[in-house]
Amino acid sequence: MPGGILLGEEFPDFKADTTVGPIQLHSFFGDSWGILFSHPKDYTPVCTTELGQAAKLAPEFEKRNVKMLALSVDSVEDHLGWCKDINAYNGDEPTEKLPFPIIADPNRDLAIKLGMLDPDERDKEGMPLTARCVFIIGPDKKMKLSILYPATTGRNFREILRVIDSLQLTSQKKVATPVNWQPGENCMVLPNIPEEEASKLFPAGVYTKALPSQKNYLRYTPHTPHS
Repeated sequence: MPGGILLGEEFPDFKADTTVGPIQLHSFFGDSWGILFSHPKDYTPVCTTELGQAAKLAPEFEKRNVKMLALSVDSVEDHLGWCKDINAYNGDEPTEKLPFPIIADPNRDLAIKLGMLDPDERDKEGMPLTARCVFIIGPDKKMKLSILYPATTGRNFREILRVIDSLQLTSQKKVATPVNWQPGENCMVLPNIPEEEASKLFPAGVYTKALPSQKNYLRYTPHTPHS
């Protein structure tokens, strides 16, 4: 992603105007996990549905100690007006307040700095729209995950929650999560952990799937959420 941040790199600290006033990114996230998700433009259909879903799922992010932060290329004034539409879309009172701030980026300064622009989608002035980025930032302020959607494709915020569950689990335990994993399902023991160490690390048991190669690399262990 040209001009972007690579996994494992420290996420840039920056000051920005938002719907709750000026923030400094690192201070705003503090010791929490953070998610920054960008939007092409205010008062657009896909963005409205996304922010509506993000607002509904805000308690789920809070349970996971994740602070949410959105970005769109319009002004704070436009954001506040748009918040009324987003709340109305959710069937709630059309107030200017959402459970998270929205950054104003009218000159696309942050979008350019963070590698967010979608060159294939442009506004009526011919300017590239901001893509639908998802950046998940750990308490150490390092980039833990980056997903880049084009402007025309809405995100799945429940999938983002699933990814956060995996990131938080694997940051604490010596496991990986297999395809389509959900909390409570078996995890995979890392290949570099010897059998003897694995049996001590995972008292709930380690189960190995037999394979034609006779290489015992598919090792599973039960996962108890929030344990």
